[in-house]
Amino acid sequence: MARSTLSRLVALPDTNPPERLEKALDWFFFVVAAASAAWLAVLLFEISVRLGWWQIVTSIVFWLLLAYLLLPRLHRILTTLYVPDYFIGRARTSDGLLGDPINVALRGSEKQVHQAMRQSGWTMADDVSLRSSFRIVSSTLLRRSYDEAPVSPLFLFGRMQDFAYQQEVDSSPGKRHHVRFWRCPPGWMLPGGFTVDWVAAGTYDRSVGLSLFTLQVTHKIDANVDEERDHIVKSVGDASPAATVEVLRDFSTGYHARNGGGDAIVTDGDLPIVDLSRVTVPAGSPAEAEGSTATDSRNKRPATTAVGAVLLMVGALLALANALIFIATPEDVVAVNALATISNSLIRTIVVSSGAVLGIIAVCQLLLAWFVFAGNNLARILVLSLTTIELVGQVIAVQAGSLDPLTSASLLSIASGILVLLALSSERTAVYARRPRKQSKRVTPAPSRASAG
Repeated sequence: MARSTLSRLVALPDTNPPERLEKALDWFFFVVAAASAAWLAVLLFEISVRLGWWQIVTSIVFWLLLAYLLLPRLHRILTTLYVPDYFIGRARTSDGLLGDPINVALRGSEKQVHQAMRQSGWTMADDVSLRSSFRIVSSTLLRRSYDEAPVSPLFLFGRMQDFAYQQEVDSSPGKRHHVRFWRCPPGWMLPGGFTVDWVAAGTYDRSVGLSLFTLQVTHKIDANVDEERDHIVKSVGDASPAATVEVLRDFSTGYHARNGGGDAIVTDGDLPIVDLSRVTVPAGSPAEAEGSTATDSRNKRPATTAVGAVLLMVGALLALANALIFIATPEDVVAVNALATISNSLIRTIVVSSGAVLGIIAVCQLLLAWFVFAGNNLARILVLSLTTIELVGQVIAVQAGSLDPLTSASLLSIASGILVLLALSSERTAVYARRPRKQSKRVTPAPSRASAG
């Protein structure tokens, strides 16, 4: 029983020992990062009690840590144990929670899907990035239109949606129709033996609020997902006369449930299959330029990889600057007359030598940061190992009272180390680092959802 649970946690194959070791290490660092985030949350809570008016600032930091780092990580660990790892008609969030229902299926090429969606008045959503995330926040706060606003990632077949389309309502990104698309794996069939090329999840964003399960700021969806499903099918059918629709009645049991944000879902269980195989894609059209194969999300550098690499680079640059100070002004680093038994020249030599060693270490850190950014898995594992060792030392020092966490330098060092652990141990970063180096033209499913993440 214990072996079965462990095998599901790390998805250990029986015939590939190196892959088994990689995934076991990923799960180890994933759990270490979660425990570190929990420890930091408790530490911040204890500090806030002693800071008076600064409690407001530390409370905000505590919420950010809880909502965006700790709770998602805990959900990811727990859902690996109890959420089925096979198609049940629901997408999943990056935290492993059950997300939006799969309520549309399609037949046709990727070009035909793009053509049908574009000519029916839908706009392709931008990918999630720092730039698009900042833009959607500012657009929501300033009530400005953002037709291409990104949608949060949902996962099916072990990978993120291939693309998404949306229709903005009242020129505000806070309200919108939107639908995510996943290309089905080769040879895969819907339950019942129905063959389709794409499945999709369509919902209507009615407002912006807090997630019930993670406390994150997110879009709240309308409970009547069938109405949104029918809107998608009707808009495509009206704009594309060549499209035909077949409805699988009672494909799933009608149910009341909640999605990953805690929003209510009500559906009758019907599944329309939209056949786009006869839709014409004009040469030179935007849909024709989209290409004929979906991009495997494993080959897209995730934001977590970039964040982890940037944090490493910033730390390395600060260490390099400190090393240069040691070398350039050794007399400012150490009081040269502090030790009467050692000559000033020897003290300068020791300080300069120490600066040179620190400089070499900083350059090595920069190289590691670059390899991590490029998706090198060995560099990622090495950074996770070194960061874990450093963090364990800091935790011991804080608990022993030899390191004061109230000093800004100490708290910043601890927090940055934990952020590196969280970023580089995330599932999307691990999958990106372990991706096949030679990309295939045919999209294949990413490693199981049960892999570290």
